[in-house]
Amino acid sequence: MGNVLVIDDQADICESIAAIATRMGHRVSCAHTRSSGLEAATAGAFDLVLLDVRLPDGSGLDILPNLKEIAPSPEVVILTGYGDPAGAEAAIRNGAWDYLEKPSTTRQIRHVLEVALEYQYEKSRREVVPCERCGIVGHSAPLMDSLEQMANAAGCDADVLITGETGTGKEMFALAIHKNSRRESKSFVVVDCAALPRELVESMLFGHERGAYTGADRSQEGLVQQADGGTLFLDEVGELPLSVQKKFLRVLQERCFRPVGGKREISSNFRLVAATNQDLDSLVDKGLFREDLLFRLRAINIVLPCLRERRSDVEELAKNHVRKICEQYKTPAKSFSSDFFLGLSGYDWPGNVRELYQALEKAIVSAGASPMLFPKDLPTHIRAKIARNKVRSSEPPPPYQPAGFDTAPESLSRSLCEKSEEKEACGEVISAQFPSIHAMRDAVLADAERRYLSGILDQTRGNVVKACTLAGLSRSRFYALLKKYGISA
Repeated sequence: MGNVLVIDDQADICESIAAIATRMGHRVSCAHTRSSGLEAATAGAFDLVLLDVRLPDGSGLDILPNLKEIAPSPEVVILTGYGDPAGAEAAIRNGAWDYLEKPSTTRQIRHVLEVALEYQYEKSRREVVPCERCGIVGHSAPLMDSLEQMANAAGCDADVLITGETGTGKEMFALAIHKNSRRESKSFVVVDCAALPRELVESMLFGHERGAYTGADRSQEGLVQQADGGTLFLDEVGELPLSVQKKFLRVLQERCFRPVGGKREISSNFRLVAATNQDLDSLVDKGLFREDLLFRLRAINIVLPCLRERRSDVEELAKNHVRKICEQYKTPAKSFSSDFFLGLSGYDWPGNVRELYQALEKAIVSAGASPMLFPKDLPTHIRAKIARNKVRSSEPPPPYQPAGFDTAPESLSRSLCEKSEEKEACGEVISAQFPSIHAMRDAVLADAERRYLSGILDQTRGNVVKACTLAGLSRSRFYALLKKYGISA
């Protein structure tokens, strides 16, 4: 038996899925907005979340990282009436189990429930592989998933590609893979592909013989050979020149190479770990990266979460790093003001952990001899962003206006004013019988819905099936709205 949460604004969809899941023996809860759904998911222990994309208070995709951060994290299936290939890809890349279009058949829903819940059950039974963290800090669900992948990768010799935004700790994960593998006693050789001189890339990777080129006054061992028996870490692998990629592909396949100017091949039993913050698939499409090399690199792909997806780790990261810096500077330990971590959580950290650490070092220097760190000690640009995020615009949002319609809120305001018993002009002081803001909102919404429904029927020439598809509504809900506004289909 599993616990299932359905987050969808359409009551009939929720009822249908709940009926299917209940017949299968699962417990089901429903929420109809993004905020209430996230609140329910955080408060309850759910194994599976069926999440709609278009919700009254925003896109369901926006809370996907929040759902994956819950410990233990539920599997998430995106359920939407708006087919979007790019959205489907983004959902899977951000941890969704599957992406289904409405209307889905009972068979499709049953299949997803069965497979996703079975996977969740098996995942809960897995034994945690013990591993050395090598300085990796945090206990959020996304980070724990990455650590589990790292531990699994350390147990084999397959090539590994680590991807993630800049500052997420890709080199630390590469080192952790090496330290937890059977190659721990051998060399961990780091190659920064972005810093390799273009004219010397082959020489530095594969070595060269004396006299191979001008200035080669002696033979030089390459980095690939230095990694024999150990791990070769190619950082920023997307910067590897195309001219070298083909040769390196053969080295990966054969584990043999020929030094520049050499006459015989040399073997090297290295394990490859590569990392990048670039989209290698996009580079392949542009002809800047070999697709066959990408296939070889991505035998195991570990995607590291950005810091905004693991906000619960910020306090632990900050405390750990401040302690280290104080020990390094040989200064007394620092404590934190009550609102210091609240300030840190109000920033998105585009530079991730690296930016957080730099900000903390600046805060320590700014605090000087003070035993406590305050938000005031953080860099000005970060404090400015935090303040901006906290203050909402005082300007009212623009009125809802569907494409192709000319809504006129002033006419609605005028009609509401006319209903006032005082019959006073809008803009003048009017009596207490003037409609409340809630009534005004209801009237605006009703007028917008009426115009929208009439317009969509005109556009589809009265084809209710097409109109329902465009509007993302079930037929019963669509007819109910037509009846509500007295519109004929």
